[in-house]
Amino acid sequence: MAKTVDDTRKEGSGFTARRIISLVFGILLGISGINHGFFEAMQGYKPTNGVIVQAIGEAQRMWPYGTEEAFTIVPNFLITGILAMCSGFAVIVWSIRFIHKRNGTLILLMLFIVLFLVGGGIAQVLFFLPIWAYSTRINKPLQGWKRVLSGEGGKHLSLAWKYFLAICSLLFVVASEIAIAGFFPGITKKDTLLYICWSFLAVSWILMNVTFISGFAADIANRERSDISI
Repeated sequence: MAKTVDDTRKEGSGFTARRIISLVFGILLGISGINHGFFEAMQGYKPTNGVIVQAIGEAQRMWPYGTEEAFTIVPNFLITGILAMCSGFAVIVWSIRFIHKRNGTLILLMLFIVLFLVGGGIAQVLFFLPIWAYSTRINKPLQGWKRVLSGEGGKHLSLAWKYFLAICSLLFVVASEIAIAGFFPGITKKDTLLYICWSFLAVSWILMNVTFISGFAADIANRERSDISI
């Protein structure tokens, strides 16, 4: 039987795996933006002297590589920081409450862009675009993905999305902590810390994609079970 329009709109309704994954990553990026904004605001009411800035100034820096570079179109550290914190908070609220609504993902993308433009961080762009692209599937049927994720591989992925999400989130948080504070248990060499930071960030980016795909597999499996029960 063909799906009705209502069926399609309800495809991703409720707290599906893909919605939960999208909101968790939205929260993480929102917190990261707030973090950048906080340190920018700490530098006070002074000019940025350019569009590429170091969010963490020399007075607040905890280790040599802890600069947290950012892009801003606002030529003032204090105002940039306030706008970044507000934008980061908006991303968090939108991810939790409205990402699944009509045009929710489009507005999320606009918030991501604003966050980038007002000092929310440069590296986050690598996460912004995939998160937005995957989140556009929250309320869409997953017929194409169903063909890809059919078979035993898809079944195994569908059971693992929560673990992927937890590991990916942990790696992202630890990488962010190292970037700011330059601390990791048992490691004191600065170059090694920087390598660990970027390695964790790279692995978390890879796992982010795996997490979304496994979330799609979980939603497909749940939908199939629901259809069978009907």
